Amino acid sequence: MWYKKPILYLGLFVVLIGGLSLDEKYSQQYFDVAKNLDIFATIYREVNTYYVDEVDPTPFVRTGIDAMLQSLDPYTNYISEDEIEDFRTMTTGEYGGIGAIIGQRDGEIIVIMPYEGDPADQAGLKAGDKILSVNGINVSGKTSGEVSKLLKGQSNSSISLKVERVLSEETFEFEITRKKIKLANVPFYGMVDEEVGYIRLTDFSIGAYSEVRKGIEELQKLGVKKLIFDLRENPGGSLDEAIKICSIFLPVGTKVVETKGRYEQYNKTYNTLIPPLDTAGMPLVILTSEASASASEIVGGVIQDYDRGILVGQQTFGKGLVQMTRPLVYNSQLKVTTSRYYIPSGRCIQAIDYSKRNSNGEATKVPDSLLAEYTTKNGRKVIDGRGVHPDIDIEIEDYAPITVTLLRKNYIFNYATLFYYGHESIPSPREFSLSDEDYNEFVNWLSDKDVEYTTQVEKTLAKLDDLSKKEKYHDAIGPELESLKEKVSHSKNSDLFNFKDEIKEVLEEEIIGRYYYQKGIVESSFDSDPDIEAALEILKNTNDYEAMLTVRNDE
Repeated sequence: MWYKKPILYLGLFVVLIGGLSLDEKYSQQYFDVAKNLDIFATIYREVNTYYVDEVDPTPFVRTGIDAMLQSLDPYTNYISEDEIEDFRTMTTGEYGGIGAIIGQRDGEIIVIMPYEGDPADQAGLKAGDKILSVNGINVSGKTSGEVSKLLKGQSNSSISLKVERVLSEETFEFEITRKKIKLANVPFYGMVDEEVGYIRLTDFSIGAYSEVRKGIEELQKLGVKKLIFDLRENPGGSLDEAIKICSIFLPVGTKVVETKGRYEQYNKTYNTLIPPLDTAGMPLVILTSEASASASEIVGGVIQDYDRGILVGQQTFGKGLVQMTRPLVYNSQLKVTTSRYYIPSGRCIQAIDYSKRNSNGEATKVPDSLLAEYTTKNGRKVIDGRGVHPDIDIEIEDYAPITVTLLRKNYIFNYATLFYYGHESIPSPREFSLSDEDYNEFVNWLSDKDVEYTTQVEKTLAKLDDLSKKEKYHDAIGPELESLKEKVSHSKNSDLFNFKDEIKEVLEEEIIGRYYYQKGIVESSFDSDPDIEAALEILKNTNDYEAMLTVRNDE
């Protein structure tokens, strides 16, 4: 057993302290490390010997490791040998597989969308196909993650899928040859109108810079004069890719980011090294969202700090921490936070201080009183510790409860699948629109479906009803409450038509994805996306664009 192997125990201690200075001031720290490792080993020995049930050491110790690292921050993680492939996919965007998004719908494993041109698409798999087995293995009861692992494998290896298709009584067998799938960092670029180009970056995995550069070069051939660069929902990734992407818009030698940590060797200043592609200084708008994080915030923040472009959207996530990976024994790795990054104005956008926690052990945001104020190149005020705040803030409008219900219960997805098999083709993404007749057919299809839901208004009225009874006001206000409940209920019955435009837009997007994949979904949003509409408005008004970048913000 593990605790009977002192050589391994000693080796673990050596690994933990290896590479550190043997300076005297660290001797107490070394003692504390050895002491606590000894306590940990003793606890494991006692539990393993005396606990009432058999203890499986792998998940038992993994729980301890995860809890230990979680006490630091969410980004310092242990990556076991079994998880290395998933980690590699996340960092490189590459894996061996068939190229399809799968998910669980009503307890079944469904193809959500095949990637255009990849093996699944070429073999004929369609969105909405229900996967029954993979290489003869019945997937009933398995999670989408478990099935995803079955679908992945070595490039050029063969895989057999049995699927059930909507509107067909037959099952279909597919023999698919896996290949190396490279998830695109740039799923779409194109012209919004005759002057304004658009490019969407969804990740900063290896190759992001090359894809962005290629996209802009292609747009230049189409005559682009102004650019919308969409970083919404982009979680970040490689710092190197972020620095190279900044070089597209900034002169060589421009400071991009500075990293600072406990150890001097991790403190570094990064400058642009590649000549800019956009030498004419084309007007630029960057779109951000609450899920734009890390490398996305570097690019957006740097552009803002140099007043090189305007940010439109929502305040970003606020991740100003840098991680590196360290190799461990048994082919495992440790992803560990080593430093914070600071963009050119001097601000660190990290929103949560993981070194300080409240009485419940929860990390909290940096107090407003400690937020420092900085200025951009032209003197505009910016604040650290809160992510990157856009120059034009667009409020997010939540979907109506009826729309959320239709999405959650998969009625939008399922009807789009039925529509696809009933229509051989549709117009281009920007031209396609459901007619009133089409929408009425959708409503009729829902007639025997469960679309019940409870609105926040109903919950509030129910709570108020309970309180009125408890505090003896029900006799006085009960009739009014019942009247309000009836009005809300009547409104609910009409919600399919009250929120027709919103529901149609969501349904149209899902249908477009069936014919034009991810690219079509992005392109279809140009005429209805409030962030893009705001970006177009500021780009078309040259005076307002320049004034926003040069006028001092003294509010």
